Amino acid sequence: MNLSERQTEIAELIRENGFLSVDALSTRFSVTTQTIRRDLATLCDMGLARRRHGGIEALSDSGNLSYGSRQILERDAKLAIAREVAKHVPNGASLAFSIGTTPEVAAEALMRHERLRIFTNNLNIAMRACANAGFEVNIAGGRLRNNDRDILGAGMEKFLSSYVFDIGIYGVAGVGDDGTLLDFTDEEVRARRLIHQNSRMTFLVLDLSKFSRAAHVRGGHIGEATKVFCNDRPPRRIVDALAESGSELIICASDETP
Repeated sequence: MNLSERQTEIAELIRENGFLSVDALSTRFSVTTQTIRRDLATLCDMGLARRRHGGIEALSDSGNLSYGSRQILERDAKLAIAREVAKHVPNGASLAFSIGTTPEVAAEALMRHERLRIFTNNLNIAMRACANAGFEVNIAGGRLRNNDRDILGAGMEKFLSSYVFDIGIYGVAGVGDDGTLLDFTDEEVRARRLIHQNSRMTFLVLDLSKFSRAAHVRGGHIGEATKVFCNDRPPRRIVDALAESGSELIICASDETP
């Protein structure tokens, strides 16, 4: 998906504010209302928001956004996280990647590494990893979720249970106030938990928006990860929970050139 810089900023503003009027956006960006309406039509066509009289509003939080939509949102934060993750991955390591857009961006940042062995149930990550001829890429078999381009079910579980990985890299849909990790389906939780259980070290990658995002399936705790990579400092209770558990919190600056 190709959005202009203005369209990307509008998408983030909608997510933060819930509703924005055409007139307010026109004033903010110093462009005509016709230009703003074209931007909003693009965002609606991509499933990032929906039209409402006089403007545009965020979609309901009752379910997850489409994969393509999530690839766009919080992009700078994900890039900052990915750059930092790459510094903590040695050449020759075996890596298990979960589903999700932040793990995908982290995988992209590793393309200059050497001799990595990639294990994943995420087709996007597998295809990107294949671009490095020196990588060994292994992917789960089973039922493919078309929109998310990932593989879940019994085949995925057998695959992720068959290896011990040096590093497991996983994301999450949301984090509860007490540090509980949340996802949208039991299968998503199962995949993440299997990666955690079968990895010598685990990297949880998430942007700050995940601490205010609702999801309803519980599975694991933020303090179980070896290292937690975030673009900004989480809420105080989370920071305290990480300190108590011994997990390393790594704040990833976004002012570095990719």
